[in-house]
Amino acid sequence: MRVDRFLSNLPRFNRQQVRVLLVERRVTVDGVAVSDPHHEVRAFSRVCVDDEVLQAGKPARYFMLHKPQGCVSATADPVHPTVLDWLSEPDTHELHIAGRLDFNTTGLMLITNDGQWSRRLTQPQTKLPKVYLVETEQDIGPEYAATFAAGLYFAFEDLTTQPAELELLGPRTARLSIIEGRYHQVKRMFGHFDNKVIGLHRERMGPLVLDDTLLPGHYRELTDDEIRQV
Repeated sequence: MRVDRFLSNLPRFNRQQVRVLLVERRVTVDGVAVSDPHHEVRAFSRVCVDDEVLQAGKPARYFMLHKPQGCVSATADPVHPTVLDWLSEPDTHELHIAGRLDFNTTGLMLITNDGQWSRRLTQPQTKLPKVYLVETEQDIGPEYAATFAAGLYFAFEDLTTQPAELELLGPRTARLSIIEGRYHQVKRMFGHFDNKVIGLHRERMGPLVLDDTLLPGHYRELTDDEIRQV
């Protein structure tokens, strides 16, 4: 929200008063005096007028989980355990998932309460790659890479997928990099060749790589540097 709108929404200030406060640089956001009415105020921002705190700001939280098989990428589920059940943290109801994984897909899962950060990570417009290790039931032919690079037509959505990169690691294993997150996209891409995916593991999302010291079901907080990379 813009800082002028944030202040105007408070019953104590009218628009004229807000303009004066900003011109006189009496408003600080996270300790920095601001005069631009478009300056962003987030749920995590500490906002003061003079020395009075108008919003203390809640802490932004960022976690990396090595998702195991057999849990749902959701915040609640009546039947199955969810990824949040693996976190021993307070107020997990405030958290959400940045980029879901299928029930039996393993690997990097990012969990946060920062919606703007997670949108930058997952929106197709940012073109941040999602990298998967794929194991298939049958051999992966040489024609797969060219087909994926050209894009595949998905009739259900009436669209062609963005170019994807395939690196063959073995007869039935490969590393696939995509910049979208269509429904069951990886499985459907290999399904174009009638080749069933029997193992799927996400290694990376954008600049963030799964910590190889994390066992399945284990997690840690992201470092400041990892957060800034997104």
